[in-house]
Amino acid sequence: MYSTNLEININELQNRFKNDNSVKFRRFESKNSSIRCCIVFIEGMVKSEIINENIIRPLVSTSINENIHGNELLDYLTNKLLICDEIVKSSDIDTIINSVEYGDTLLIIDGVSEGIILNTKGWQRRNISEPTSESIVKGPKEGFTESIIVNTSLLRRKILNPALKFEYMQLGERTNTKVCISYIEGFASSKILNELKRRLNNIDIDGILDSEYILEYIKDEPFSSFMTVGTTERPDVVAGKLLEGRIAVFCDGTPLALTIPYLFIENFQVNEDYYRHYIFATFNRILRVLCFILSTSTPAVYMALITFHHQMLPTRLYLSIAMAREGVPFPSIIEILIMLIAFEILREAGTRLPKNIGQAISIVGALILGEAAVSARLVSAPIVIITAITGISSFALPVMLEPMLVIRFLLIILSFIFGLYGYIFGVMGIFIVLMSMKSYGIDYMSYVIPKNIEDIEDVAIRMPLWNMNYRPKDVSKNRVRRKIKNKGRK
Repeated sequence: MYSTNLEININELQNRFKNDNSVKFRRFESKNSSIRCCIVFIEGMVKSEIINENIIRPLVSTSINENIHGNELLDYLTNKLLICDEIVKSSDIDTIINSVEYGDTLLIIDGVSEGIILNTKGWQRRNISEPTSESIVKGPKEGFTESIIVNTSLLRRKILNPALKFEYMQLGERTNTKVCISYIEGFASSKILNELKRRLNNIDIDGILDSEYILEYIKDEPFSSFMTVGTTERPDVVAGKLLEGRIAVFCDGTPLALTIPYLFIENFQVNEDYYRHYIFATFNRILRVLCFILSTSTPAVYMALITFHHQMLPTRLYLSIAMAREGVPFPSIIEILIMLIAFEILREAGTRLPKNIGQAISIVGALILGEAAVSARLVSAPIVIITAITGISSFALPVMLEPMLVIRFLLIILSFIFGLYGYIFGVMGIFIVLMSMKSYGIDYMSYVIPKNIEDIEDVAIRMPLWNMNYRPKDVSKNRVRRKIKNKGRK
């Protein structure tokens, strides 16, 4: 409990920060020694110039009336003497300690029942740069950083409207990580917002070090590899989703923002679709859908045709494949599993290696491995081609690498056992699972099968911006995106 005695407060804080040499205590007095003070801050977390010029200098160079005491003294200092953009008075010791740990400076005054918390944050931050995981040709080149203050300011620059709201909370029993919920009032569903707050408040964990910690606690379908909570490092993506009625969650210490709810169709939409001509954007979206089908189905269909349904292949093609497999000691299932696993090993190794050699190792390794395997008759040439098509197609949808990997191996096993029947039943089972999933009460497969003409404005095709009149029906509380005056650009 905070005391009016300076020494008692200092001793309490020294006990709380015991064996921590980075915490500094600086005692001083006013010019006429009418008040005794002490400031507490953490070295490396503050701006020394603010402490020296805006806190210590005004106090040590000013003669303060000895008759001013208690709250009157507190008001005098905060209103007329201390120079700081943010000043908070508090008597709660936990609030004071959290503020000091976050880069603020505490001013303790003898005879005053509250401490003064001053904003002196000055830790090092990474410069704003383009996210390497979401690089684009056209559009903004800025991405989030590890500072939640910078991230919220980047979003504020995109949406200059008082309806944009930011609500803060702290998660993690030990880390006390600052988390921010952002939404546009009047657009976001109050039901979804309340459910999100409930899930966040129910998080019980020692520490939150990244947004992914939060994601595992708040997502629907925790045992599914499909994401029901979106992730992005781009302010323009978050701004676009907020304008559709979604909600964003920021976590201090990570550049990754979460967006809620997240539907299946969003896996095929990227921000660059809105910076290009709508015809080309539509073509790219259809291409991504095709890549999803190729990446998940090509090995399984090949396995089914080679193992069970020879008659469905043209004779020359089947003879060519049979000749290529001549001398290979393994059955087709072993061949394809070996090559797909080897490809995943190369992809993972290329990701973890330094950037300047990672890509070279991946490409050279794949070429050498494929050529050597074919030459040694360990695998056939068609398997190498199937693996290449599968792997390259998966790179068109980096956000779906994990679910595509699970689907791919599941369909391969079913096709090897039951042929095309296994593949068909496997696809049907996946669709049944997807149709049963929800993201914060919204059907996960919403808009995949449009119910009316309004639902196809921004799904597999991207309509012109001047023709997008409505927000997603199930997501936004306010459906009208723009008032319909006339068609076209007139």
